[in-house]
Amino acid sequence: MQETDELLLETCLLAGKIMMENGSEVYRVEDTMNRIAANAGEANSISYVTATGIFMGLRSSHYAQVENVHDRVINLEKIVAVNRLSRSFAEKQITLPQLYASLKKINQVTPSFPLWLQVLSAGVVSSTLMIIFGGNWSDFIVTFFIGSIGFITGLWVKKAIDIRFLDMFVASLVIGCLAILSVRGGLAGNVDNLIIGAVMPLVPGVAITNSFRDILAGHLISGTARGTEAIFTAAAIGVGIATVFTLFGGLS
Repeated sequence: MQETDELLLETCLLAGKIMMENGSEVYRVEDTMNRIAANAGEANSISYVTATGIFMGLRSSHYAQVENVHDRVINLEKIVAVNRLSRSFAEKQITLPQLYASLKKINQVTPSFPLWLQVLSAGVVSSTLMIIFGGNWSDFIVTFFIGSIGFITGLWVKKAIDIRFLDMFVASLVIGCLAILSVRGGLAGNVDNLIIGAVMPLVPGVAITNSFRDILAGHLISGTARGTEAIFTAAAIGVGIATVFTLFGGLS
């Protein structure tokens, strides 16, 4: 009985951790964890989820465990994978040990978009949003390349240096430099349009949305923590652009 309870807690915590680290809302994480416990015969489980930690307990056995949440990225494929496994467990298609083993494999087997496609998508998002925000078609190609370079710069810095928000600062710094150099070199016509479009892939839109959804759902701590993180990310982007303007002496 004790081993079963421990396995159940570890399974619920692992499912919750995967969902939290990949952009799920707090209420969805708690609901998934409680459903897994209920389908395993523990209807009186209790879970408490924050942006940096997950707590899970079983009232019937007085067992409780805690799991840290370190990274927070956006990968909805992994969230879908967890939900799919949870439904399979609810329908008795897999056992609890099989569910736990499958969850452990999610980070390795869940496909993610290749790097070239991510960079290409960042360029497309940058150039199209530049047009939507009132830019000129003559700046479309330049914005595409600047947005792509800025995005891949952020990925490289995040992988090379484990300092939070530094990747956004360096990426926006590169974007600002390339934008000003492109205008001064006659490749584009408007610095504002280039920068506004190119920084769009860096803006933490999903984090801000999830922050408000958590707050509206009553999860004030998690919502505030996510909102603060999003604000710091936006501030890093703004400081990077402001640094470029300071170094180059403005837009001219």
